[in-house]
Amino acid sequence: MAKIKITLTKSPIGYNKKQRATAVALGLKKMHSSAIQEDTPDIMGKIQSIAHLVTVEPYTEKADN
Repeated sequence: MAKIKITLTKSPIGYNKKQRATAVALGLKKMHSSAIQEDTPDIMGKIQSIAHLVTVEPYTEKADN
């Protein structure tokens, strides 16, 4: 399954508790922190609920040579 990189680009301070909890559930604790997650419907739903706080980009694993 494909992976995505999620980065917290805006502070969740001032937003409701559910949105802050969603950011933590995705593995985002501090500003500009990133998390690598599987591209599943569950994760995409969480991202959609806090889309104004995060940026999402595809993640490809680099081969170590």
